Amino acid sequence: MRINGTKYRTIWFENYTVKIIDQTKLPHQFVIKDLKTVKDAINAIKTMEVRGAPLIGATAAYGLVLSIIEKNDLSFLKKSSEDLINSRPTAINLKWAVDRMMKKLSGVNDNDILKIALDEAKEIVEEDVNFCKNIGLNGLKLIEEIANKKKNTVNILTHCNAGWLATIDWGTATSPIYHAHNKGIKVHVWADETRPRNQGANLTSYELNEEGIPNTIIADNTGGILMQRGQVDMCIVGTDRTLSNGDVCNKIGTYLKALAAKDNNVPFYVALPSSTIDWNIKDHKEIPIEERDSEELSHVEGLDKDNKIQKIMIYPQKSKVMNLAFDVTPAKYVTGLITEKGVCEASEQGLKSLFK
Repeated sequence: MRINGTKYRTIWFENYTVKIIDQTKLPHQFVIKDLKTVKDAINAIKTMEVRGAPLIGATAAYGLVLSIIEKNDLSFLKKSSEDLINSRPTAINLKWAVDRMMKKLSGVNDNDILKIALDEAKEIVEEDVNFCKNIGLNGLKLIEEIANKKKNTVNILTHCNAGWLATIDWGTATSPIYHAHNKGIKVHVWADETRPRNQGANLTSYELNEEGIPNTIIADNTGGILMQRGQVDMCIVGTDRTLSNGDVCNKIGTYLKALAAKDNNVPFYVALPSSTIDWNIKDHKEIPIEERDSEELSHVEGLDKDNKIQKIMIYPQKSKVMNLAFDVTPAKYVTGLITEKGVCEASEQGLKSLFK
């Protein structure tokens, strides 16, 4: 997609270096950062310079390429793979990408391993682009149905950032919106602020603005009253891990949006590539829920009156802070799953009808 009229992807490989858009700098600064070692890749994932399940999977794949460039040694590669998997525990794409890379590299000789690793990482990237494009085409049909009935602007609520900045291109939740916009369908997006890191305000609104799509940032607790007023036609969110039974683990606050949508008969869709499906865990209580640094919640960052970026503390110094990054939305609150192979019911039967 575009930034200042120029087409970009979120990650690419150039001259033995991985290039990323540093998302901790957005929306006030646009910075392309070089990752030259596997430690750089791990740090980029941990600090959320890259974020979003598909993108951190791609970053991990390229991280293994950097590991081989740095030191073509099997024990170092295995240690790198473990460190990458442990860098963020909740998103399943991370482990999926690392496991896929390690399987591909198993038994490969030292002379060929770099080329094979780079080819596989690039294939993971291109697959994600195609998956996200097809998610958009499948989700477009849902938006079209509403537009044809309503004969007016379709209002879509989304949470966090499941846009192209969370993937390689197109995004998951935003892909149907981009396709609808490109087809001339009038859409408007309610972008949840998404505390504490404000990915909805800082990233989703930012990228929608760059594509000329009308959007409005709202506080996280505003969605319910908008649904009561009939100002939300549908919700589309992303997911960091979807269980085979249809339960969805996504950014904290997603569950509450699903409850409000259910109470107000608003369709609640989840957009995901198949790489986000966890076929092994059956109980959502087994999902490792990441708890991040309390400072993300207790401090805010932004531009001051002199156009300088400042971080300030907003909570009482003696207050305790809990910063859980994700929650789980049970399948019964999900209208449907939008995947690269089609739209299905949020259930094991639904997913298996497309993928097994």
